[in-house]
Parts: sequence; C-alpha cells; structure tokens
Amino acid sequence: MNSVQVSGSNLTYVYVILGISLLALAIAYALRAQVLAQGEGTVKMQEIATAIQEGAAAYLARQFKTLSVFVAIVFVLLFALPGDMEIRIGRSIFFLVGAGFSALVGYNGMWLAVRANVRVAEAARKKSAQKAVQIAFRTGGVVGMTTVGLGLLGASLVVIIYKEDAPAVLEGFGFGAAMLAMFMRVGGGIFTKAADVGADLVGKVEKGIPEDDPRNAATIADNVGDNVGDCAGMAADLFESYAVTLVAALILGKAGFGDAGLIYPLIVPAIGIITAILGIFLTKLRSTDKTAMDAINRSFFTSAIISAVLVGFATFTYLPNSLRNMPGLSMEAQSVDIDPRFFSLGAVLIGIALAAAIQVLTGFFTEVGKRPVNDVAASSKTGAATVILAGVSVGFESAVYSALLIATAVFGAFLLGGGSIVLSLFAVSLAGTGLLTTVGVIVAMDTFGPISDNAQGIAEMSGDVKGEGAKILTSLDAVGNTTKAITKGIAIATAVLAATALFGAFTDAIKNSVLEKGLVVKDQVLEFQGILDVADPRNLVGLIIGAAVVFMFSGLAINAVSRAAGAVVVEVRAQFKKYPGIMTGKVKPEYGRVVDICTRDSLRELATPGLLAVMAPIAVGFGLGVGALGAYLAGAIGTGTLMAVFLSNSGGAWDNAKKMIEDGKFGGKGSEAHKATVVGDTVGDPFKDTAGPAINPLIKVMNLVGLLITPAIVGFTLDNNEQINMAIALFATAVIIYALVQNRKRATAIG
Repeated sequence: MNSVQVSGSNLTYVYVILGISLLALAIAYALRAQVLAQGEGTVKMQEIATAIQEGAAAYLARQFKTLSVFVAIVFVLLFALPGDMEIRIGRSIFFLVGAGFSALVGYNGMWLAVRANVRVAEAARKKSAQKAVQIAFRTGGVVGMTTVGLGLLGASLVVIIYKEDAPAVLEGFGFGAAMLAMFMRVGGGIFTKAADVGADLVGKVEKGIPEDDPRNAATIADNVGDNVGDCAGMAADLFESYAVTLVAALILGKAGFGDAGLIYPLIVPAIGIITAILGIFLTKLRSTDKTAMDAINRSFFTSAIISAVLVGFATFTYLPNSLRNMPGLSMEAQSVDIDPRFFSLGAVLIGIALAAAIQVLTGFFTEVGKRPVNDVAASSKTGAATVILAGVSVGFESAVYSALLIATAVFGAFLLGGGSIVLSLFAVSLAGTGLLTTVGVIVAMDTFGPISDNAQGIAEMSGDVKGEGAKILTSLDAVGNTTKAITKGIAIATAVLAATALFGAFTDAIKNSVLEKGLVVKDQVLEFQGILDVADPRNLVGLIIGAAVVFMFSGLAINAVSRAAGAVVVEVRAQFKKYPGIMTGKVKPEYGRVVDICTRDSLRELATPGLLAVMAPIAVGFGLGVGALGAYLAGAIGTGTLMAVFLSNSGGAWDNAKKMIEDGKFGGKGSEAHKATVVGDTVGDPFKDTAGPAINPLIKVMNLVGLLITPAIVGFTLDNNEQINMAIALFATAVIIYALVQNRKRATAIG
C-alpha cells in the first residue's frame, strides 16, 4: 500500500460527489419523461420513426455482441499484467465497468434520440420553433446528464473502494471506456456515412430527388446512421473523454497534491453537473434570436461563467493556502513555493476558457453565414473540384488555429507548476477537468444535431410537415451541423489535454517501475527513461511511427466508408432498375436491405483499426523501449490533433455550404452548384463523422495502453529478458501486418 492515506473527512467529500452523480442520473430520468410526454405526430410520421428505431436497435445489438469478444480478451490480458493481486482484480473489473458505462451512455443516447426525432418534427408541424428546440436540446440533456453522472459515479466508487490505490484501478476504468468508445465511433461512423454517401450519390446526383425522399432505398439507413454514429458513437466518445480525463487528473493529483489530489479533481466536474443542469433548463428560444444557435450559445456561455464562479468558491474553501499544509505531498512538490488555490483555480479556468474559445473558433469555420462556409459555397459556381479544394483549405487553416489554441492552453497550464514537472502536468489535467465542467451542455449540443437531422428526414419522407414547419426544421438542421462540429472540436481539445496528462502519468510510471527494481539514483532513472534524448534514433523512429499510425487509422476508416458506400450505391441503383415503380411512388423500396449492408460492412471493418490502436504501442514499446514508446505517443498526440481538426472542420464546412445552396444560394436545389456541393459533402461525410472523431479515442487508447504496459517493459528489460520483449513486439507486429493484409484483400462493391 502507498503512504498517502485518504482521510475520513476527504471521503465525506467523495460521498457528496457520489450523491451529485446520482442527482445527475435522476435529472436525466426526469428529462426523459418530459421528452416522451410530447406528441408523436401523424401515423405516417410514427411509421417512419418506428423503422428508424428498429434499425438502430438491431445495429447496436449486433455491435455489442461483436465487441463483447474484444472486451473479454482485454479483460484477461489486463489481469495478466504484473502488479498487486488486489489492484489487478480491481483494474480488470472496472475495465468492464468503464466499457459497460460507455455502452450504456451510447445506447441510452440512441434509444431516446430515435424517439425524440418524431416529436421534434411534430412540434415543427405545429409551427412551434421554441418547442422543437426545447425537445431536441432536452433530449441531449438526458444524454449529457447520463454521461457526467456515470463518469463521476465510476470515479467516485473507485476512490471510495480503493482509496489511495484508486489511480491504478482507474487505469482500467478509463481504458474500458476509451476502447469501447473507439469501436462505437468507428463502427457507427462507417454505418452512418456509408448510408449517407450512398443516398446522396444515387438520390441527389443521379436521380435528382431530395435527400430524404422516401423513394430512395438508403433513406432509412441514413437516418438510422445518424443515431448509431452521432448519438451512440459521440455520446460514448464524450463519456470516455470524461472518464479518461478524470483518470489522468487523479493519477497526477495523487503525485502532485497527495491526499487532496484524489478529491479536488472530483469536486470540479461535480460542480459541472450543477451548472449543466442550469444550462439545459436555461436553453430557450427567444423571439429576438436569429437561430437556435443563439439560444444554445447563451446557455453554454452562461453555464461556463457559473462554473468558473462556483469552482473559485470551492477551491478557496477546500484547498489550503500553502503546499506545505497538504498531507502526503511528494518531495518534488514540497520544494515549490506556490499557493495551491491560485494554482488549481488558474488551471481550471484555462480549461473553461479553452472550451469557450474552441466554441467560437469552430463556429467561425463551420457556421452558415460566416466567411469560410460562404467561400466554400461560392466556389460551387466553378464545379466540384473547387468545392473540394476550398473545403480542404478551410480544414487545414482551422487545424492550425485550433492546434495553437490547444497548445497555448497546455503550455499556460504547464507554466503554473513553478518548475515542478509533476505539478505542471497536474495543472494540465486540471485544465481538462475545467473543460469537463461544460461537458453536460456539450453533449446536449451534440445530440441536438442528429435529432434535428432525423426530424427533417421524417418530415420530408412523410410529407406531413410543410411551409413554416419545414423552414423550422431546415434551420435546426443547419444549426445541428454547427453544434456537431463544435462538440467535435471540444472533444479533440479534451483528448489532447487528457493525452498530455496521461503522457505525464506514463513517464511517472517508468520512474516508479525503475525504482521498484532497486535503481534509486536519479541519473539512472532519467537515463533509463531516455525520453528527453532527441538524438537517440529509436526515439525518432517511435515519433514517426506514432504520427504514421494516425494516418493509417484515418485511411482505414475512410476506406471502409468508401467500400460500404459503394455497396449501398450498387444496391440502390439495382432497386431503381429492378422496380421502375419506385420513382412513380407505386412500389416501396426495400429499406431493410440497405440497413443490412451498412450493418454488415461496418461491423466487418471494426477489427483492423482496433487491432492497430492496441498493438502498435505494444510493438513499439517492447521492440524499441520505453523512450521510443514515449516518442510514439508524442507523435500520435501532435499529428492526431491536427488531423482530427482538419477532418472535422473541412467536413463541417462542406456540409453547411451544401445547406446554403439548398436554401436558395447560387441556383438552389438541382443546380450545377448544388451537385458540386453534394460531391463535397460526400467527401466530407467520412472526414467529419467517421475518421476525425475516432481519432479522439484512438489517442487515449494508445496512451492508456502505453501506461499499462510500461511496468512490464521495464521489468523485462531490467531482468535482462530482452528476448521476451522482442517476442512480444514481433507478435504484435505480425498481428498488425496480418490485419492490414486481410483488410486490403477485401473487395470493393464493384469488384
């Protein structure tokens, strides 16, 4: 057991935090009842909604069945890692809890979203924009409250049960959440974009019919995909961001602040739950609002300001005015003369400010009416090629600004440490918890997007929502594109903060592993780490491989969408050819066949990117050493940040440029400009909804794998068992090569 003990008074705080997490779940249940009490629309609208519900539920059931195999294997491998038996058991069990919570958040978000969509459409049919916004946002509020409630519940339970050993057990909890979220993100993203791209290419471009025309066999699959990708996938993604950030904060908190470091990082997100509740209930459309985005922005910034004030009060109430008054403090931290209250509050405020800045920056690059999207839309006058070039340019430019913004936040938090690496990295993790105070509202914003998209689809397919109601849904759909882009930007920022903090935990794990082997001289520890030795070729190789894995992962995801979308195109074309009566409305398309294609192909494509994420850090770490593994993780963080923002924002700009054309700009629907933006949107779909968002959990999965395997690498190396290290590295490499070869052998739809 460790020397740092969690006192009874501190455990009282944890029990209070546990109660707040249960309050969040209770609020989620109450909001759920409010949503389900709303009207469901006409019989035809309900029939379409039921088809979407059945398709989404069937997909997730098959996905969870597939993923259970991966979960079982990792459970056994975690138990096999070296360490204290009690820790190994707890880590493996809470791995299952983290994976289960991630699945529950995703399923819960999807289940309610596919019931809220028709209710939003009905509110619009009755020409109530305010009611439509409220239903959509409060549905997202259910997902948001579930996310923060379960995240804080899991972390609190681990601290209560394992006390000072909680950080080691939390590694399993975070890994379970991250791994399942990555699979749900990839699988859901492939499903939704295969259907979306296929529907657009045949329906809009070839047949000249609207996006959600009931004559298109891919429409139901498209609407199902919005839910399994953007609701279930994104909800799981943000949950794992929440869980992993808490894991990093508690690991570094224990090293930096001792006893209080296990409590304070829980207090901050607990406050976030209170402010998220306020933010959700404050979101109301006013007569003076131009769009729903005004109401959502007002809610977000109000909750962020309230969070900052309450965190300030809690910080000065809980923490002492000197590090020397804190029990269990490390020797390194004791030598630093800083006020822990200003240190902690400063770090948290940096995180809150980063969330607000990302909101503004991403909105600028992806929102209808702003210069970047206007420019992409205008480029449609000269064809699809210039639309694609303009969107790529927006993505590259926005990636630079977003990366610099995130880097500034990381470095600003780092400077608060007063020269102590432990405290500096703890400050970075606290910035992450500051960003988490807005997660409840962020999840609500994200879920707003697919619900609005589905509502418009149901309205168009049924033909029962016209005039003012149709205009309301078109406006909400455009706003939803922006909210989805914003939440992806914030998720990326969270991923970087969590990964940077986990990187600090990784280096700390190396030191502890070396010290446990009897190497107690500081120089020996630093020499063994080898992370700061830039001249070591192994580290440069590790850095390059880390960057390359991000590119490979993105390529696999986009190629999977290409193959699955090709299959959808072939199927939809075949149905139009086989049943000419589809175009006249006399024959109903076989929607289920397209749903089955998307389900089959998306689940088939899960294995390769999943194996790459887990096996690549194992191959590098055991093959090249922990120094190269550290460089590998650094390369993945840096490249992943730029790639994720580029993919997300370019896709968002293309999507809203298309919306501008469909609203009447540059010739409107059916024009050559419209066809050009449809092509741009189909390119952007797998960018923004498959590959880009999946990079977030990828980065954290790889960092957690590195953290978990470090003691084994150090142990085998110091025991002169290099043969074991090399055998493990070769096995991991062989698994990656085999998976990539099998992936390449898969035929395209045409082949």
